[in-house]
Parts: sequence; C-alpha cells; structure tokens
Amino acid sequence: MPSVTRRHFLAGAAGCGTALAMPKNAIPRWRGFNLLYYFQAMQWNGDSVPIPEDDFRMIAELGFDFVRIPMDYWYWVDPAWRQSKKLTPDGAVKINEAMLEGVDRIVEFGRKYSLHVSLNLHRAPGYCINNNEREPFSLWTEKAAEDAFLLHWQMLAKRYRASRSSEVSLNLLNEAPSPRPGFMSREDYRRVMTRATEAIRAIAPDRMVIIDGLSVGNEVVYEMMPTRVAQSVHAYYPGEISHYRAGWVDKRKDYPNPWWPAVKRDGSALISRDDLEKHYEQWGWLVRQGVGVHCGEAGCFNKTPHEVFLRWICDVLDILKSHQIGWALWNFRGSFGVVDSERDDADYGDFMGHKVDRKLLTLLQYH
Repeated sequence: MPSVTRRHFLAGAAGCGTALAMPKNAIPRWRGFNLLYYFQAMQWNGDSVPIPEDDFRMIAELGFDFVRIPMDYWYWVDPAWRQSKKLTPDGAVKINEAMLEGVDRIVEFGRKYSLHVSLNLHRAPGYCINNNEREPFSLWTEKAAEDAFLLHWQMLAKRYRASRSSEVSLNLLNEAPSPRPGFMSREDYRRVMTRATEAIRAIAPDRMVIIDGLSVGNEVVYEMMPTRVAQSVHAYYPGEISHYRAGWVDKRKDYPNPWWPAVKRDGSALISRDDLEKHYEQWGWLVRQGVGVHCGEAGCFNKTPHEVFLRWICDVLDILKSHQIGWALWNFRGSFGVVDSERDDADYGDFMGHKVDRKLLTLLQYH
C-alpha cells in the first residue's frame, strides 16, 4: 500500500452541516485523543511504562492539539498489591513518585509537540467506573478515601506546577457514577470535587481543573458551576452503536445490529440526530453560561460497521462543534482508535509505519 501523507488525508475533507451561530467556550476547543499508557495497572508487568514519542509526533503531524491521559493510581503506590492483587487503605497512600517518570515524559512530549496534556485519574482512591469493587474503601462515604484522593491530587499539582495551564490540565475523576441512595449523592460528588479543586488551587492557583459529568459523563454538574471548573461530557450515546459487541458493556451480546438512526434495544423507537441534539443541549447551555466544556471521550468499538460509525460520529462531532466543544477520541491506537484499530471494513493508509483509518481521520480533521 502506498504511503499516505497528511495532505492526502486532508484532501477532500467533508462536513455534516455545522450550524453557523457558535457560542464562545471558556476553554480552548481542543481536539485529540486518549493515550492509555497508565490506564490499567492490573495488566502491568511491573517494568517502567513505555511512552512512545512517535504517538505525540503523529498526533501533532496529523493536525491535532490535545491528549488525555487516563491513569490508574495503583501504578505509583505500594507495590505489595502486585502479589496479593489487593490494595489496602494504607497502601493507597504510600506514593512512590519514581513511578511517575513516564508521566513526566508525557508532559515533556506534550510541550515539545504543542499538545495540551490533560491528566485524569481513571482509577482513583475509592472509585473506578471499571471493577470498583477492587478499591479498599469508598471515595463517597469514607474520609480516608477522600483524604487519599486529595493527597494524590496535591502530589500531582506540586509535581507539575511549573507547567503552564495552557500545557497541562487536571481532570479529577473519570466517569462519575449516577447518584443513588447508599452509594453516592450529588452532594457527595460536589463535596469531593470541590475539596480537590481547592487543594490544587492552593498549590497552583492558575491550574485548569476539569471534572467529568455525573452519570458516566452524561449529566451537567450544576452544583459545581460556582467553582468555575471546566466540565467534561463523554460521547457514547447511544451505547447500541458505540459499544456494540464490546464485551464489558454488551455482555449478553443482545445489542441489535447497529444502524444510524439507531433502533432502541426494545425495538420501541429510533434514536436520531434530533435525540443527539437534545442530549447535548445541556452542555451547550453550560458553555453559554461561561463554563468551559470539553468532551473527554468519544468513539466506537471496532465491531460496529464502519459506515454506521462514521455517520453517527459525524453527527456527534458536528453537534459538539456547534457548541464550540472540543473532543478527545477514545483512543488513538487500538480498538476504538484511528490508528491500528483492526476494523475489518475500514480503508487504511500507511502513516509512519501504522495503519491509519482514512475516512475516520478525514472526518476528525474536519471537526
């Protein structure tokens, strides 16, 4: 297959009819990708974490300006858990900063290639959207967990305080849960995020802080508006398209064959672009109130037919763009990505030795 340059990918870029009237977002409309080097410590072999510089070079060369780094704090705490596969509350606060050398390289590469780096705790003391039961305490109901959460963010704020806010932001917690009795209330979320924000600002007053929306990044956190932290929406609606045959979500393999507009699982109705417009309107409203909004995750598993994925993500990104909201695809390289995604039905071109999804890349570059 002949090599394909960035100019070839950009040629023929087509849009989906973005609205002309655009609000002003309080934060930049960054566009980029999630990079998963520190994503899941349970799958880690204990060696130093490799950080390929070529990923940053490719992202910049292809015209993007943002990377989000979802991190598992187990990477840099007491390593005793590697034998037992269990972390204790005491172990959760035994921080070994030497294990953050890879994160230092990420920040350095971000600066070198003019990519904003957003550091995110995907697994935090007391909570994770995946396998939450592994946590030794609850972030929402136990003070020890809340104090540990603050300790880790204070450490990260100190470690990167020399970086400008335009270079590094801190995204406190990935995909907060839906409030429910006995687990977490909206007030619990407000309290924990506010304490962490204040702790960071005491160290680095100008550091940009971002919180994910409630209900797995789908719901605006109105209670946090007075703090002026930015908020992050995640774009996986409807899951029938974004997570078709993704084993951790479509566990029973009962999602209907995906199409766009999408058929609801019970067959009762269609989910259309109009529904997407309504779904994201609350985030557009937040932008109009002067609160910064970014879409920290968006994407589609590689089992969804490619043309269906492209039609759906085109509408999603078009709507986000109409609100001046930037985005980060989950992920860059991998089953949701634009590079080396192993989709059976995508048209790939070669770029720096990797297989790049031509149509998806062109769509992303346009939006």
